[in-house]
Amino acid sequence: MTENLETITKATETWQKKVLEKRVKKLGLKKSPTRYFTPLDVKKDTFLGKVGYPGQYPFTAGNDPLPRWQAYASKLAKASARHEWGSSGAGKYAGFGTAADYRDYLIKMHSLGRKGAPNIAMDLPTQCGYDSDSDRAVGEVGRVGVAIDSLRDFEIIYEPYTGDLDLDKIASNFTINAPAAIIIAMYAALAEQRGIPLEKLRGTPQNDILKEFIGRGTYIFPPGPSLRLFRDTLVFCTQNMPRFNITSIGGYHMREAGASREHDLAFSMVIGAAYLQTGIDAGLDIDVFAPNFTFNAFGGSMEFYKEIAFQRAARRMWAKMLKERFNATNPRAMTIRQISTAHIGCSSTQLQRPLNNLSRAIIGGMAAGMSGGIPGAFPPYDEPLGLGHSLEAQQLAHDGTRILIYEAKIGEVLDPWAGSYFMESLTDEIEEAALVEIEKIEKMGGVVAAIDSGYMQKAVAGSSYEKQKKIENLEEFIVGVNCFSGEHELNVTTDRSMGDVYDPKLMATAEKRQIENLKHLKSERDNVLVKKNLEHLKTDAGDETVNLMPDILDCVKSYATLQEICDVLREVFSEAQPTKI
Repeated sequence: MTENLETITKATETWQKKVLEKRVKKLGLKKSPTRYFTPLDVKKDTFLGKVGYPGQYPFTAGNDPLPRWQAYASKLAKASARHEWGSSGAGKYAGFGTAADYRDYLIKMHSLGRKGAPNIAMDLPTQCGYDSDSDRAVGEVGRVGVAIDSLRDFEIIYEPYTGDLDLDKIASNFTINAPAAIIIAMYAALAEQRGIPLEKLRGTPQNDILKEFIGRGTYIFPPGPSLRLFRDTLVFCTQNMPRFNITSIGGYHMREAGASREHDLAFSMVIGAAYLQTGIDAGLDIDVFAPNFTFNAFGGSMEFYKEIAFQRAARRMWAKMLKERFNATNPRAMTIRQISTAHIGCSSTQLQRPLNNLSRAIIGGMAAGMSGGIPGAFPPYDEPLGLGHSLEAQQLAHDGTRILIYEAKIGEVLDPWAGSYFMESLTDEIEEAALVEIEKIEKMGGVVAAIDSGYMQKAVAGSSYEKQKKIENLEEFIVGVNCFSGEHELNVTTDRSMGDVYDPKLMATAEKRQIENLKHLKSERDNVLVKKNLEHLKTDAGDETVNLMPDILDCVKSYATLQEICDVLREVFSEAQPTKI
């Protein structure tokens, strides 16, 4: 007998009154803490229109009909060479001290079979456009990343990358935003030094400046001039470095700052839309440049089901926006390209009983594998313990990923939740909540207006406060933090036999050594040429129609420093001011 919705509605009401409510009352509760889903929770849209197939619009079920990592999984397990899942050519995100310190770290990693390309974490002075000898850099040089003051630092970092590891054979990652144009120019200049055509370069700069106003805060210039620099990198890379990604959009950072799941999704979409519109306004073809947009990641949490639904909703929303709003026809332009999908987010790791973070990361890996990505057990358990994951923690994380792939066989089924009453309803729910937020921002005049007004920053601060309040009021529970933390609980530890990843002695002397290096550079370069190039940059910066990348490239090649270039732009663009919340 075929069941119709009327029959299911009546049956559901009967179950709720005679079974569920009776049980809730017996257990002394006001309402059930669990939910059950039926066909009533799923809208009547067609399967093809809302879900579809992996690798086809609307990409809800995933980007690929056969993910590349699945195709090579068996071969990699049998290989003698070490492979790190999720590296995509770049090695582990890392960086500390001086360029020489980081270079030596990379050489050490090579000796351990880890030959991925540089995936560079840069220190705060670099991220904010200051040289290591600036008064504003005191105490921060080489601390949370490597200090990059000039092209000379790039030359040193890439010394181990020659032959089979030369720039045309690797894909580097640069976590940089406000000065992204300068870092891209340094990479291009290094390639020119080596006689490598720019069109052969592969890599990914973060280059997601708008989220810095909402999440991390390492902005330099106001949103308008910042978008101008984004435009210039977009046009330059599209025309000269077509294999080089343009941006790695980062909803992740906004969620880590406290944004809700809906804010993360909505803000990422409106930021992405602003970047896409910038390219169109510059006269570029959406089907040509949009495939070179990537996503660093969205945010994550321990809420397993919701993070899977989030990823499905995000793929559908991005594809629909590209197709309907921007008239893209290239399927690659409509896909969200990211190494992973769902994850727990580093803010879900805890300092208390840190080995529990491995269990948390495994849950995140399962969510990733069920939402279209590599089932990566990320981050390593010692994430909250300080700078630099220990090699032991990295080994456990990699093994966790391998166990999910080879033993649990997570990933054998693509989008295993497709058609689930529960998952389809939850996916719709997250999408609808984000669309409401997007409409609100569009009515304000778009993302730049919403940033200028402080709306987005206040939204993140507000949701962060509410989340912390729930933890303190015991409305949300974190094992070992606000529950199960009594005297009879055990704090299980593990030995670290491999020593420090980053040498603390080098860290302690990095600032002094980097300042000496910078002093030496400035004394031996052609300062007349540097001054001439900086003056030309200043003149062109005053003309909105001029692409500044050729000027920045000239400055970089003459060994003008990062701050010297940024200071010229500060004079023309002014500096962004923090929003009062």
